[in-house]
Amino acid sequence: MAEPVGPNLSPYRHFTREEWARLRADTPLTLTIDDLKRLQSINDPISLEEVIAIYLPLSRLLALYVAATQGLFKATQRFLGADDGKVPYIIGVAGSVAVGKSTTARVLQALLSRWPNTPKVELITTDGFLLPNVELEREDLMDRKGFPESYDTNRLLRFLSDVKAGRGHVEAPVYSHLTYDMVPDETVSVDRPDILIVEGVNVLLPSRLPRDGKETPFVSDFFDFSVYLHADEDQLEKWYVSRFMRLRSTAFRDPRSYFRKYADIPDEDAEATARSIWKRINLRNLHENILPTRARASLVLTKGSSHRIEEVALRKL
Repeated sequence: MAEPVGPNLSPYRHFTREEWARLRADTPLTLTIDDLKRLQSINDPISLEEVIAIYLPLSRLLALYVAATQGLFKATQRFLGADDGKVPYIIGVAGSVAVGKSTTARVLQALLSRWPNTPKVELITTDGFLLPNVELEREDLMDRKGFPESYDTNRLLRFLSDVKAGRGHVEAPVYSHLTYDMVPDETVSVDRPDILIVEGVNVLLPSRLPRDGKETPFVSDFFDFSVYLHADEDQLEKWYVSRFMRLRSTAFRDPRSYFRKYADIPDEDAEATARSIWKRINLRNLHENILPTRARASLVLTKGSSHRIEEVALRKL
């Protein structure tokens, strides 16, 4: 009879905030408060103390992992007698809408680019691989935006495959949060970075396994390391609604904004709309697709009510 899985068989090693902070060692702080102001997203506060306690130890760990991976790649090249150029180290950042993925990804990008062996760190979001609104509307998927079926997954997999193969100037499409749609005929180029950070709600979601045994790659197959940002559902809803309400006085007032119609309605109507969007779309996506992938992450960062990371769980090697 199989033995029940107990806490001692967890694939993770858990750290309190204080325990994790001590792993910073002598890693220098290379960001200023002005840097943080530029890096943080709206309604996602982050302090220098948070960078010191959480992100400096993480950047130190990742620098060690990247160096080890670079050494392994060079050893494999010598064994094969090959010269395949540089293979980027790819980091996935996953988690719910409103949990603070964008800020985390940008802070990691800034810190890692300051390590001597990884001067070139690039960042893309999977929003750029969403299907255009016209296609989502045709397939009746606008209320499923952000769900797996709303992405051009094949295009995302081709992009990651080309980047991982060390190809230069790999193009990725661009998404506008202002217009809530793809930007026609606009791309960004990823050109052989030392590290590529890929941020998105569903980047850890596995594909459906084929019955015929053929190769079906997952997005996460291309990741060397992955981070999942976690928070309680009540906090996520609170942060989402708060961000929605703040955007009514900023981005929503732009005539080009997809959400322009919500800028001038009464506050109580706007809040009700935000809560409805959260429950109909984002919470459902969290339950069905995002949260089930948490256990696949290399590292889980758990946030408290003030966006402060209170616990760190690192997957055992």
